[in-house]
Amino acid sequence: MIDPHHIGRMIRYHRKRAGLTIKQLSDLCGIGKTALFDIEKGKATVRFSTLAAVLSGLNIRPAWTSPLMDKFEEAEDA
Repeated sequence: MIDPHHIGRMIRYHRKRAGLTIKQLSDLCGIGKTALFDIEKGKATVRFSTLAAVLSGLNIRPAWTSPLMDKFEEAEDA
């Protein structure tokens, strides 16, 4: 299972390394600062679109992996 606290810590680390405040990053991503605060604190009920906006704003690209990914990509190409 994905740990929301781990994701929150990772996002906070990247935000700080980028020299951004919560307000600056939330403005950059087009989300409310409370939503970003919730993500960084590991709140588990954050919308996927909100999380995706933050990841994009920090240039973080999640990798989607599963034992079936090769078959999925073949099916998508067909």
